[in-house]
Amino acid sequence: MKTIFIEARSDIDIMPAVREAFRFLSPKSRVAIAGTIQHLHKLKEARKFLEDNHIKADIAGQVLGCRVPQIPSSAEQILYIGSGKFHPIGIFLKTRKDVIAADPLTSSVSKVTAKDVEALEKRRKGALLRFLTSDRIGILVSTKQGQTDVQGGRKKIEALKKKYKDKKFYMYAFYTLQASYLDNFPFIQCWVNTACPRIFEDFSKGMVNLEDLQL
Repeated sequence: MKTIFIEARSDIDIMPAVREAFRFLSPKSRVAIAGTIQHLHKLKEARKFLEDNHIKADIAGQVLGCRVPQIPSSAEQILYIGSGKFHPIGIFLKTRKDVIAADPLTSSVSKVTAKDVEALEKRRKGALLRFLTSDRIGILVSTKQGQTDVQGGRKKIEALKKKYKDKKFYMYAFYTLQASYLDNFPFIQCWVNTACPRIFEDFSKGMVNLEDLQL
């Protein structure tokens, strides 16, 4: 059986939200434009509008799941076109640049800054400390295609084991993951997530992302 993927394009006019977002952009700045697949075919409209108003713009491309497109280093701000806060917060965490989120469904605009993710950063630091002081580590490996390589994958797992030889590692494979599943392994003191780094946000028990260990 073949799996066929069909792009779900939206006919919603993105320009009211883009015009509203323009007020949040710095004059004569350089902006990278990213969006979800529903609005991908209309990003050129946004770029033309910005350039007509003396803002240099590059199309970075599609935000998919926890994957952030390559953002040009020259970009000073990022314009995200799509709904919700999950993706724009993910872009900010990856780039540490101001993200202006423009929602075509509501024409509302918001700015993601360091303050919005302050609590998340505190949790991240706490998780790292827990990893360093733990002896029994569970490594979470997704069986979904491409997921284990999101954060550097298999090579980094081996590097992790070599670097922390004093710790005992246990491998756990999963397709879908719920917080209650981890309660079945109370002897694990800290988990290392090798799949989508945003999984970290949904789990209160000690969990650190593989990319945060700087291997």
